[in-house]
Amino acid sequence: MDKQGIERVIDHVANAIDAAPRAEKPFLHLTFQGIFPPDIYQEMLKSMPQASDYRALPGRGGSNIRADGSSTRVKMDLFPEYIRNLPAEKRKVWAVVGKALCSAKVREAFKRKLAPVLEKRFGKNFNKVGMYPIPILTRDIPGYKIRPHTDTHWKGITVQLYLPRDEAHTNIGTIFHGRGSDGKLTRDTQMRFAPNTGYAFAVSDDSWHSADPVDDTVDTRDSILLTYFVDHTPLRKLRNRAKRAGNYVLDRAKNLTRH
Repeated sequence: MDKQGIERVIDHVANAIDAAPRAEKPFLHLTFQGIFPPDIYQEMLKSMPQASDYRALPGRGGSNIRADGSSTRVKMDLFPEYIRNLPAEKRKVWAVVGKALCSAKVREAFKRKLAPVLEKRFGKNFNKVGMYPIPILTRDIPGYKIRPHTDTHWKGITVQLYLPRDEAHTNIGTIFHGRGSDGKLTRDTQMRFAPNTGYAFAVSDDSWHSADPVDDTVDTRDSILLTYFVDHTPLRKLRNRAKRAGNYVLDRAKNLTRH
């Protein structure tokens, strides 16, 4: 795809973010409809990687790893150094998606829409705080789950974009939690796992979320996780880039072992 085509995708995603409704409860979050252009979304579905293209995403404390060593969540980073291993036609699609999600225009759209929480966390100059995007294509299989948690302070913005082929399993989206009068977590809102949809929130002490176990009626739960890591101090900048480099080393080791 040429530069003009990539800009079309970037503009569509940024406009979808700007148009996204903003809910205040249980914590401020955005919900998306048609986040990608329809033609690009269909190409993404046609270009899903093979199982061998992914590598395990262990989760906190190895929570995604089964007794036999397999993982209930796998991933492929949408950076050029990873997608170059895909066949040419698939590589074209995911290269565009990766570039769009890492673009400054998309990042600034998220920062505008999530400004109230970002300002509360970082102060009135929150817009000067760097945000380092890491987009990963994830695949969950039966048995995957995640307990209620808030994201680490290393993260600034969390985004998940759902990639199902149809609406057969809308009940397996992420759950957002509030607190009852007794202070205990409650199940407040559940995202619909529907085609070309998703959500985003700025990470805070209140952004509790979870996912119920994926059951055996589901083949795969495919999505893109786009995380913006806080990137405004030398330590954080070094950590973010070292993490990307380290993940690449692990990916290369996996490919060498496979071949």
